[in-house]
Amino acid sequence: MPGGDRTGPAGQGSMTGRKLGYCSGSNNPGFANSGFGRGLGRGLGRGFAWRARAIQNIQQPVVITEKQEKEYLEQELETLKQEMKEIEERLKQIKK
Repeated sequence: MPGGDRTGPAGQGSMTGRKLGYCSGSNNPGFANSGFGRGLGRGLGRGFAWRARAIQNIQQPVVITEKQEKEYLEQELETLKQEMKEIEERLKQIKK
């Protein structure tokens, strides 16, 4: 509810947005009257959102075979060749 004018987002009417305005029964629109929140941000709505990061699992690097690496490098080489052709064509256009 931009501006607190009870028109809702983009003038679509009340209760069409996130219900953060006066139409939801709140005396203070927006985040000013949010209390502890709903806990949807992993921190239970109390400012602990970043505390849980220390217990997350660390992902191991992916091991690829020589065949996979060769295929990847060949694709990368073809992509670079194509980019070189495009650059050369553009340079020819500019020189004219």
